[in-house]
Amino acid sequence: MPRSRLALLLSLSALLLPAGAASATPHRLLHRVGACSASHVTVRAATVPRARDATLCLLNRVRARYGLPPLRLNPKLSRAARRHSRDMVRHRYFSHSSRNGRSPFDRMRATHYVPRNASWWLGENIGWGSGSLAEPAAMVRAWMHSPPHRANILSRHFRDIGIGIAVGAPVGGGGATYTTDFGRHS
Repeated sequence: MPRSRLALLLSLSALLLPAGAASATPHRLLHRVGACSASHVTVRAATVPRARDATLCLLNRVRARYGLPPLRLNPKLSRAARRHSRDMVRHRYFSHSSRNGRSPFDRMRATHYVPRNASWWLGENIGWGSGSLAEPAAMVRAWMHSPPHRANILSRHFRDIGIGIAVGAPVGGGGATYTTDFGRHS
């Protein structure tokens, strides 16, 4: 299989970094009728929202099979995820660490997702693919076949998710690059 067709995946295991306690921020559960029906959408600028919704739907479908509560789409985590996916495509690299050395933790904290003095869990999955491997269904399937990615998806610790999908790949150009930032705070 040509390199441009391979889905490259890397994950960061969930991190527990306790601090004090704080009140939780309310979130709305994203639920769109037919979201999973877009699981084979070709990712283009116009279809990124459908691909994001399908990714969330597919991840929550998997979690439901294991008796886990659904993940809630969080705008702050989504901002961190979206920026990281775009940066990887724009600057042609594939890593959890940004080119400037910022970790997923640094990027998620910069969005103020975690309130001051809160206890929290954070984790990240990244991946990219071209052709049919760039579709939400293929990305979720690949993550579920990778033990570290699967652990993040099925972690009882996570309640929120940010999903960032950028058109393009870190190498080659075509395809889509995904970042899912997982979190929970008290």
